[in-house]
Amino acid sequence: MTFVATNRMELLLQRCHKDAVLTSACRSVLLITCLFLVLSVSMYPGLWSIGVQLRALFTGGYIPGHHSVLLINSPNEQTAKDIGRAIMERRLAASINILCRTSTMYYWKGEIQDANEILMLVKTRTSKIQQVIDYVRSVHPYANPEVLSFPVEDGSLAYMKWMDEAIPDD
Repeated sequence: MTFVATNRMELLLQRCHKDAVLTSACRSVLLITCLFLVLSVSMYPGLWSIGVQLRALFTGGYIPGHHSVLLINSPNEQTAKDIGRAIMERRLAASINILCRTSTMYYWKGEIQDANEILMLVKTRTSKIQQVIDYVRSVHPYANPEVLSFPVEDGSLAYMKWMDEAIPDD
């Protein structure tokens, strides 16, 4: 009788041990799967960026968003030229176009205003945008100057390479 009870106990312990091992293995697989999913989702933007850069490197293509065009308004042509020249001297842009006499309508202090302004198109590296914004805000006569940026998605590769040569790396 003791022998039968001992065998039953051993079988029960073996079964419990197998169940515990199986449960532990399932938990480990589930934990590793969840960790993999979280890491994949959190690393996706970086992996995408690396993929785009590698594609551009091997195909000789352009990396979308590497360059940007900024729109900056100014009250007159002389102010635009002064700001533009200072941006160029600081090597923050490859090129600036100054478009004379644009007609502007905007809300200011609750009323619609009409004005003639000068519009500057500043072509630069996307990495230089904040430096341009900081400089313009420090010297611009307007309390709240218009400085808007737009990423360049595509364009002449030769022009983009020239821009890279004209604007030093960070």
